[in-house]
Amino acid sequence: MKILYKTTKKVSIALIAITLVSTALSCKKFLDTQKQGEYTDENYPYPGGSGPYDQFLFGAYTSLRAYGVHSFGFVLSTSVRSDDADIGSSANDGGANVQTFETFPVSAGNGIINGMWAEYYSMIDKCNVALDQIENNKDIVSTPANKIQSEAEAKFLRAYAYFNMVRLFGRIPLITKPITVTQPSGPQSTAAQIYVLIESDLQFAAANLPINWNVLFVGRATSGAANGLLAKVYLTQKKWSAAMGAANAVMNNGQYDLSTSYDKIFGEEGENSKESVFEVQATASSSVPTANGVQYAANQGVRGSVEWNLGDGFNVPSTTLDAAYEPGDPRKARTFLYRSTATTTYKTYYGENTATTWVNPIYNHKVYTNPARRASVGNRFGWWMNIRILRYADVVLMHAEAANELGGATNTTAALADLNSVRARARNGNAAILPNVTTTDQDLLRNAIRQERRVELAMENDRFFDLVRWGIAGTAMTAAGRPGFVEARDVLLPIPQTQIDLSKEPNKLTPNPNY
Repeated sequence: MKILYKTTKKVSIALIAITLVSTALSCKKFLDTQKQGEYTDENYPYPGGSGPYDQFLFGAYTSLRAYGVHSFGFVLSTSVRSDDADIGSSANDGGANVQTFETFPVSAGNGIINGMWAEYYSMIDKCNVALDQIENNKDIVSTPANKIQSEAEAKFLRAYAYFNMVRLFGRIPLITKPITVTQPSGPQSTAAQIYVLIESDLQFAAANLPINWNVLFVGRATSGAANGLLAKVYLTQKKWSAAMGAANAVMNNGQYDLSTSYDKIFGEEGENSKESVFEVQATASSSVPTANGVQYAANQGVRGSVEWNLGDGFNVPSTTLDAAYEPGDPRKARTFLYRSTATTTYKTYYGENTATTWVNPIYNHKVYTNPARRASVGNRFGWWMNIRILRYADVVLMHAEAANELGGATNTTAALADLNSVRARARNGNAAILPNVTTTDQDLLRNAIRQERRVELAMENDRFFDLVRWGIAGTAMTAAGRPGFVEARDVLLPIPQTQIDLSKEPNKLTPNPNY
């Protein structure tokens, strides 16, 4: 059972207010209860880890499914901007606002990035509201343990939002209090200042979140998710020892492993498996086909006709990614979904023959939906598909990368063991493919780990950020035939012009370099 929190698609300020009011009313019975001091285990009125601050936390969790947070703009910014994916869809679909994510530069007037900015800050504000309520609302009575745990959840979600924002936009306002009507956006903080808050939030979350949750609350943040995200934050800043330690905390907590076969990870049957460290929860039914879901899969679904009209067809694997796989690597078949031809019939993961009439020759197989589920929901567009934000293999490869960068015989041995464990899962017992990597040369091993990240995590929204933090984005994009990419400009998106226009002195937002 997935925990779905409150429902939303495109969140407006009015809708935020309505959501908070309606949620507060749903908790009226508890809030009207006479305050009797601290609750005990015997009289605490919330089961299995839930509590009185959920009414605020669920709004923040809801934002994970918001269109501007994890749908179209997210896919364009993290995948299409990389060398692993092309726009797809049909010629010129979406106009310049979409096409420039591939051709560069993205315009400051692009409405897609403005929508992302607004919805990420909406999510951050919900986290700040929750933290304010936890700290200051004396009418809410909670156990000390639930209060601390709720604070940890809010800080995890805030850190995740800020981590995406700082990687997307660089210098952004650092806001840690609820936004009021008269409150300015605040000055732009440096990336280093943003990372200080992110690290602090995640360290607190890692120390105070549970290792797992009651099955009723699957999808809520755990200490493993906090440590895993913290490892990526450290890795982005080249804090190798800290990254290795955070990743090690995930690998040794007994909750995750590589036992889920690669082909099963991405379907509905693979949701919240031992591979999943954190994923966005979504669902759909025939009576509620979209309200509890997210458009992530729909943006990328096969673009065809009649029964093959499964989505918008954006974000398709590139020929550059195609060439990156070693011969026989079975992960490629679960990543590339091929259109059949007059001479060759291809199949989906679920066994159907693909059609010759698809608009594009290739689609993202990882978001392809189970036809049986489509029939039961009465909807073809995959709103029920969870989004894998952090997988265990990602954590293992982060540990490998940090260990190799630290160097030394012990760390090199650990890095090789990590790398080869991921390759072993991928080859699934076939000794003829994906042999163990044996090199102990630091440069060669670095390249092997980077290559493994590329194919293991292909089309999963990490590639562009990896290229940037490795300092090879310009080289990679040139090799992929993206001459419009200028590294001094395009490693960041522009600060949206709408936000610049709305800001006021002395906190007037300024453009990113070279825009």
